[in-house]
Amino acid sequence: MKKIHIVGLGLLGGSFALASKRKFPELTITGWDINQQNLQDAHTLGMIDREQEVADQDTDLVILATPADTLKDILEKSLEEAGESTLIIDLGSTKENLCKSLASHPRRAQYLAAHPIAGTEYSGPRAAFAELLDRKVMILCELEKTNLHLKEKAYELFDALNLKLRFMDPEEHDRHLAFVSHLSHISSFMLGKTVLQKMEDDRNIFDMAGSGFASTVRLAKSSPAMWAPILTENKSNILSALDGYINNLKDIREKIADENGAAIHMDLAEINKIRDILDLKG
Repeated sequence: MKKIHIVGLGLLGGSFALASKRKFPELTITGWDINQQNLQDAHTLGMIDREQEVADQDTDLVILATPADTLKDILEKSLEEAGESTLIIDLGSTKENLCKSLASHPRRAQYLAAHPIAGTEYSGPRAAFAELLDRKVMILCELEKTNLHLKEKAYELFDALNLKLRFMDPEEHDRHLAFVSHLSHISSFMLGKTVLQKMEDDRNIFDMAGSGFASTVRLAKSSPAMWAPILTENKSNILSALDGYINNLKDIREKIADENGAAIHMDLAEINKIRDILDLKG
C-alpha cells in the first residue's frame, strides 16, 4: 500500500491517518476537509502530506469520514473520480440508506461500507490519536459486493491497525446501533438539557454533580455536526428505540409515584444482569 486519501480530517479521519502513518511510514496520505481550520490542523499535526480535494488516480484507498448526511453525494463523486484500482471506504454510523442508494451504481464493486466502533466525546483533528482504533470492532456490510482484489487492500490496513472485523447486513447494523449507540447519545444529550434547564433556577446545581452525572452526561459533549445527521438518517430505528426507552421511563415513574419500593428493587436487580454481559465483553 502506497497512497491513501482521507476526506474528513476530524477525530476519526485524523486517527486513521495517524495510525496508518505509524504502521506504514512510507505511506503518502493526501486529505481534504471542508473546514479550513481542520485542514490546517491536519497539516500541523502531520496527518497528511498534502491537501487536495480529489484523490490521485493511483490512490489505493479513499476513506470518507464526514457527517452521515454528506456521505451519499461525496461517495458518488468519489466513485466517479476514482482510478480503477482505488477502493472507497466510508466510515459512517448509518448504513442502510447509503447501501441502498449505491446498489445499482456501475462502480459499486469499488465501494466498501464500514463502520469502526471507536470514538470519544471530542471532535476535530486535535482530538485524534493513533491508538483510537487499536483492538476496536470494525463492522463491514455487504462485503460480497466489493471487488475481491480491492478489498484485500482494506484487509491489509485493518489488520495493520489491529481492528477486529465483524460482518452485518446494513439493516441489522442500523437497528442494533440505534439501541447501543444512538439511544445512548440521545439520553446523554437530554439529561444535559434537563439539568441545564434546572440550572436556570438553581445555578449551584453543578456543585453537587458527582462522577455518576459526569459519566452519564459525557456523550452530550459530542459534536452536534456529527450527531444531528445520524439521528435523522437512522430515523425509523431510533424512533423504535426511543419508544421502548420512553415506555420504560414511564413505568419507573409510575412505580416511584406509587412508592412501590419492592417493584423498583426487582426492576433494578433484573437490570443489574447487564453487568455480567458487559464484563464478558470487556
